[in-house]
Amino acid sequence: MIISSMAKNGAILTAFALATTGLVASINALTADKIAEQEQLQLTAQLQEVLDPKSYDNQLSQDCVIITDEKLGPHANQVIYRARKNNKPVAVVIRHVTPNGYSGDINLLTAVLSDGTIAGVRTTKHEETPGLGDKVEVKKSLWITTFKSLTVEGEKDARWAVKKDGGQFDQFTGATITPRAVVGSVKNAVLFAQTNFDDIFAAPNAECMEVAK
Repeated sequence: MIISSMAKNGAILTAFALATTGLVASINALTADKIAEQEQLQLTAQLQEVLDPKSYDNQLSQDCVIITDEKLGPHANQVIYRARKNNKPVAVVIRHVTPNGYSGDINLLTAVLSDGTIAGVRTTKHEETPGLGDKVEVKKSLWITTFKSLTVEGEKDARWAVKKDGGQFDQFTGATITPRAVVGSVKNAVLFAQTNFDDIFAAPNAECMEVAK
């Protein structure tokens, strides 16, 4: 009697598990395309925030290389998008990370034109202190937009520091570490773009379908 009851309960549990698994699989199948579409829209919006879409005519989100270089941060495989117009290189959009934020990694997106000037910078992910370091986020402050149209004149360009360190960039009251980290990371990304611009465009295209970070 006991064995019969256990067998019955086991069968019920098995049926429940199969039904649940099937339901989850069905939901995933039904929503996968919608999720992919939303991710693509989010990525396109990010790219357009740092680079005017009128400046290029290729599908920016599909034209990229994947680079590992210490100038772009401590993590491997950073994505660099390549903007072209009439098949000529016009800009690169670089994902890069600084680990030197007050609360760890700060993810950034920087667009650099072919002449080495910056088209735009945005912070795409961070864990900085609300009300202090989170001013690197454009929704909190326009500070991140001050990079536009600037350039870097070599490794020793002393302007690329916060004012407290003798540079040209404002720091935040009570939060110098965060803007200092962002300034250093953007400087490195621009130097990387200036040095490797032609090589980036000469490289074969990579699988760059990624989730906006």
